[in-house]
Amino acid sequence: MLQFRIAGCAATVAFLAITTASAIEPFPAVVHTQMIATNGTHLNVRVGGQGPAVLLLHGFGDTGDMWAPVAAALVKDHTVIVPDLRGMGLSDHPDTGYTKKNEALDIAGVLDALKVQKADLVTHDIGNMVGYALAAQFPARITRWVVIDAPLPGVAHWADQLSNPKTWHFNFHGPDEERLVAGRERIFLDRFYNELSAHPQRIDETTRAHYAELYAKPHAMHDALEQFAAFPQDGVDNRAFLAKGKLTMPVLAAGGEQSYGTQMAGELGFVATNVTGAVIPDSGHWVMEENPQATTQLVVRFLK
Repeated sequence: MLQFRIAGCAATVAFLAITTASAIEPFPAVVHTQMIATNGTHLNVRVGGQGPAVLLLHGFGDTGDMWAPVAAALVKDHTVIVPDLRGMGLSDHPDTGYTKKNEALDIAGVLDALKVQKADLVTHDIGNMVGYALAAQFPARITRWVVIDAPLPGVAHWADQLSNPKTWHFNFHGPDEERLVAGRERIFLDRFYNELSAHPQRIDETTRAHYAELYAKPHAMHDALEQFAAFPQDGVDNRAFLAKGKLTMPVLAAGGEQSYGTQMAGELGFVATNVTGAVIPDSGHWVMEENPQATTQLVVRFLK
């Protein structure tokens, strides 16, 4: 979970905000859920629709449930694929494997199981990091990428993140830290929802309770903290990816107006050559909870 302003400039695309309180929305009836065996684990994956594939990856504090409004807008003419990442949501909870390079192999295995060769990619937060590792390892499989409100470990201005007081949780992991959070998952998640949002009230009680229940499942918080513990290795991996060349597919780099804002394009410009910047108005980091309408509109316009 990341929120930090950095210097730079980028093209800005802003859409009129339509603001409502968030709630956990159901996916359209055409979307079904299945467990898919991949890379030594099993991921809970929502799949439905017809047409070009769109893969949506969530981050920490959420699960694939966050993408229901986007899926509803796309499923009429796309095949939507929405996994819970390794160790999150209703996916399996293995002890290891939380480098983003390895999690990208999880996702590639999902595409293989669904017989999907190419897909558009939409990501947020930790999903950005998995998404970059996926696109860097399998560039021919990712046709376009919408990357939302979080940077990539080890590249661009990542060093600034390590001195940002808001990211103290990067080093909050281990057995004692897990004991501190056990039974207090809601308190821990509230910290992120409240501090990294522009409008904490839009992350309503239903939403908070839903995710607190999922992150309180056995081993779930251990796995969530392992996502952060893997960042140093993720940085090593990302620099190795970048040494082989930048991504060339079209990239839309979007930041919440009160979070990364226009600076997302500058961050992605370090790893991609064809980057357009965008701003999700009237929102902090939690774009699908704070302004789902504008976020959905942004994604749909870029992909269509």
